[in-house]
Amino acid sequence: MMFQACRHEHGSGFIEFRVDSLTGMRARICPERLKRGIGVRDIPDYSPEGCPFCKELVTRVTPVFPDGTRLEIGESITFPNLYPFASYHIVTVITRDHMVRSFTRDQIKDAFMAQARTMEDQPGYVSINWNFLPSAGASLPHPHLQGLVDPVPGTLPMKYISGSQDYFLQHGRSWWLDLCRSEAASERFLDGLNLFWYAHPVPVGEKEIRCVLPGVTVSDFKDSVGSFANDLVRVLDFYQDIGHGAWNLSVFFGQDTEREYFSAFAILIARINPNPLSTSDTAFMERLHLEPVVLTLPEDIGRLWRNNSRS
Repeated sequence: MMFQACRHEHGSGFIEFRVDSLTGMRARICPERLKRGIGVRDIPDYSPEGCPFCKELVTRVTPVFPDGTRLEIGESITFPNLYPFASYHIVTVITRDHMVRSFTRDQIKDAFMAQARTMEDQPGYVSINWNFLPSAGASLPHPHLQGLVDPVPGTLPMKYISGSQDYFLQHGRSWWLDLCRSEAASERFLDGLNLFWYAHPVPVGEKEIRCVLPGVTVSDFKDSVGSFANDLVRVLDFYQDIGHGAWNLSVFFGQDTEREYFSAFAILIARINPNPLSTSDTAFMERLHLEPVVLTLPEDIGRLWRNNSRS
């Protein structure tokens, strides 16, 4: 079993408690809380005035790499983070436009390729990350990725790396292959895409969707970045169709030495659309208990995907 679930019925519905078998991570799924109506569909326009990522300023005010350059691929431009919180921390501005509602395949591909090329020779554990819009934690609304490299993986990828190794030693096969076999036969599988995408049964955030990548390292990722970009555009359009314009995305990579038992993977979660009257969708359960309360059953995400005209 990839996860365990226990349902608690109450007067207005149910709560489903789920546990990820590999990592022990937990989630509480409470569909009735959707009725609170804390979100809005309209997303405000943000003024580009003074934005350091817009074309008038980006090459004047952003830092450069030690050789005095920034990396430009297509519309994207990549440079060191001025305020790093990792051993190696870079920023990729994705588009020339300050506000973007729907991204193209080339915009996504070029930006992710720039991240991979910039970080592939750095020693350590790599992740590519995206906070889109202020309600998802973006300090600037202009679309941008952040790449991190650290000597040790973050808490969540560490759980999957160590759990995968233990699983391999115990069973003699990859947990990731077993996961894909199990999810391909589930209601949570998102069919019709190039790579393996599914709604994770024990989500870390609202309407969470994951992608199991075909490689392990960030260098491997360069071979599949085109397929990933094609798929991500479709998944983000799906998010927009079901009312979510803000999100967090992280892609986690491992080391060559972990190739036997680990797989790179991406996690995408929907965030509440930014508006001045709304309650945050992150509170004490998520930040202090490290146990998310989510509103949508992963099985319902698969149904929404299959019923969506663009999917």
